[in-house]
Amino acid sequence: MKLIGNIIWMVFGGIEIAFEYLVASLVLMITIIGIPFGLQSLKLGMLALWPFGAKVATRRGQPGCLSTVMNILWFFVGGFWICLSHLFLGVVFCLTVVGIPFGLQHFKLAHIALTPFGREVIGVL
Repeated sequence: MKLIGNIIWMVFGGIEIAFEYLVASLVLMITIIGIPFGLQSLKLGMLALWPFGAKVATRRGQPGCLSTVMNILWFFVGGFWICLSHLFLGVVFCLTVVGIPFGLQHFKLAHIALTPFGREVIGVL
């Protein structure tokens, strides 16, 4: 069932979302300062490509104060707007019964898009 959900997800916009994250990641990695943010954008892109069956978990141990500072920077630089777009798409998909699983995946993406530092994605591809 996960495979079918992921294939339908990719056909109806998952590839485009993952491509946008990939392009953003490459642009962010142009500078040395942007590399950590580019890596987080790449993590979001992998999750956006194949979301069914993937889980988001907090890393073992304390993430540390650096990840907190990076999450605050991420929030103000673009994480808030990425989160809002996924929340909007999640609500739109949840308006129909058939779209509810896809809306839930957008809610999962919104959760990690808000604070990606200190989290890991388990089970992608």
